[in-house]
Amino acid sequence: MSTLPRWVRQHLAAVRALLVLTLVLGLAYPLAVAAVAQLPGLRDRADGSLITLDGKVVGSSLIGQSFLDEDGNPLKQYFQSRISNAGDGYDPTATSASNLGPEDIVDTLPDPALTAAGKEDENASDSLLTRVCTASAEAGRLEGADGSRPFCTKEGRGAVLSVLGPRDARGVVQHPTRVVSANEQCPATPFLTEYKGVKVECNPYGTDLSTARIVPIRGDAPATPAVPADAVTGSGSGLDPHISVAWANLQAGRVAKTRGLTRPQVLELVAASTTGRALGFMGEPAVNVLRLNIALDRTAPYRTG
Repeated sequence: MSTLPRWVRQHLAAVRALLVLTLVLGLAYPLAVAAVAQLPGLRDRADGSLITLDGKVVGSSLIGQSFLDEDGNPLKQYFQSRISNAGDGYDPTATSASNLGPEDIVDTLPDPALTAAGKEDENASDSLLTRVCTASAEAGRLEGADGSRPFCTKEGRGAVLSVLGPRDARGVVQHPTRVVSANEQCPATPFLTEYKGVKVECNPYGTDLSTARIVPIRGDAPATPAVPADAVTGSGSGLDPHISVAWANLQAGRVAKTRGLTRPQVLELVAASTTGRALGFMGEPAVNVLRLNIALDRTAPYRTG
């Protein structure tokens, strides 16, 4: 009996393995998973945990949404979601975080010539600190609460000084020769009048401050801000549909007033939309914003005019 060459047998074995694995992993396994996903109790999650209102799909309980008007301003009749860095906001095809760290505290200021011409300086950007400060100040104004935070100016920028002068062995400038408010571009009035006896200046565009020592100023804001941390930061995915109970409670007064409800009535809806800790011990209770806003529309439909 003749035998096939070794290289032919090897190729035939590879083809057989390919066919078997294709049938098992490419056909049988996906069909089995799809069939299991349609079992009672699993079908809703497998289909994307979709939420419907009046027979229309309005979103997923797993993906957050922004509740803003066409100009990007918060809709006062709704609870607000977290900041999202995913695309233009909560884009599941562009899930992303800001990728900024705790040491990112100095802004890259815009070119005033471009600003005066009504153009955007693509090289300019706010630091993580300024983003947090701005969001906290805006949330405070929206909710009628104290939006101040440590290391933030009252206007909502990072309270950071660029201090120039000779340094000691530890790198500390004991006797400054010049002090600039790093994140307040001229002609702004600096948040601090003087530092170690030296007048604080606004930051003139184009000045080289690379040799300056960066000094954050804590200020007199309370150690525990009234605006919770999740109101001023985004999640790692940019898709988190939940907010903390503390932030929901802070928004309850504004939503109640806008919809003509009492604050206790709104807090009942908050409690009904609050999920417990995962497995009973991981994480903290959280409020699903989409479910809560749908409950509001069903309980007290908002009417303009």
